[in-house]
Amino acid sequence: MSESTSDPVVLPEEQCWQVLAGQKVGRLVTVVDREPQIFPINYVVEDHSLLFRTAEGNKLLTLTINDRVAFEVDGWDATGGWSVIARGHARELQNTEREDAEKLPLRPWVPTRKTHWVCIEVDEITGRQFRFGPEPQDDGWQFGG
Repeated sequence: MSESTSDPVVLPEEQCWQVLAGQKVGRLVTVVDREPQIFPINYVVEDHSLLFRTAEGNKLLTLTINDRVAFEVDGWDATGGWSVIARGHARELQNTEREDAEKLPLRPWVPTRKTHWVCIEVDEITGRQFRFGPEPQDDGWQFGG
């Protein structure tokens, strides 16, 4: 099977970070008791980590039960789309780290006090870019044929 212009392009790591840094909203994925939880969050990139603010509640609780998380952003226009996924460990910032984070350009979008800062320390980051187009014609190839 030959590669075509419609095949996804794998983004290099630094380009994945550029994409993340250029966005403001993504989806945090956690798992507790084998049940996935997805939270939309606004965030900021700092030193190849992701930081966000949260209030007391489910999001913070799930991160204390299982710190292993995934984070995803995507986008598209008329010609194509892209997706970046980061995986890592989340931890609440403490003391000096928190004071430093307060200086970052990240404020709550909704009128809720979000006094907890969380850092996702990324272990793995992957991204792909796609071109949109018509569905390819069947080339006659069949499994087992």
